[in-house]
Amino acid sequence: MEFKTTELIAELIEKTRININKVENYRDLSKNALNHKESLEKWSVLECLEHLNLYGDFYNPEIKRSIETSQTKPDKTFKSGLIGNYFVNTMLPKKKLNKMKTFKDKNPSGSSLDTRVIDRFIRQQKEFLELLQNSRNINVTKTTTAISISKLVKMRLGDTFRFIVAHNERHLIQADNALKQAIC
Repeated sequence: MEFKTTELIAELIEKTRININKVENYRDLSKNALNHKESLEKWSVLECLEHLNLYGDFYNPEIKRSIETSQTKPDKTFKSGLIGNYFVNTMLPKKKLNKMKTFKDKNPSGSSLDTRVIDRFIRQQKEFLELLQNSRNINVTKTTTAISISKLVKMRLGDTFRFIVAHNERHLIQADNALKQAIC
């Protein structure tokens, strides 16, 4: 898959801003609504956000390192890799979210959470916006990052960005669904 690099980055920035705005509105919700779970197997709004924060703890520093050490020049097109495109497509939100297993270290279920989770998410997403901006100065096809499940597997930076945004969108839909159950 091929994208115009400037358009891809602009789209990812816009989607990230939308996600930040959505989560900022969560600050107005009660602690009960934010922690409501439909069942033990499902996550609350705060658990969805904490899951994303746990991934942000890995990816933001990894992306920053990749950008800072890249010695590439920007290219007009981004070419998605086979592995990256596969991961992005499995993560893209669908009408009915397919269930996926999460790794134990990224599973917030049962955690004691409060609104600091929201602040942390917003802070991480603002850092992510800065990383997207900084990536305009390098080649996002040739620059790679490790992935959270194995530092041995590398993914093109453009695919890493696409994956993170799709993952965020997926879990914010899940958070909205948890919120709808809390309000009912």
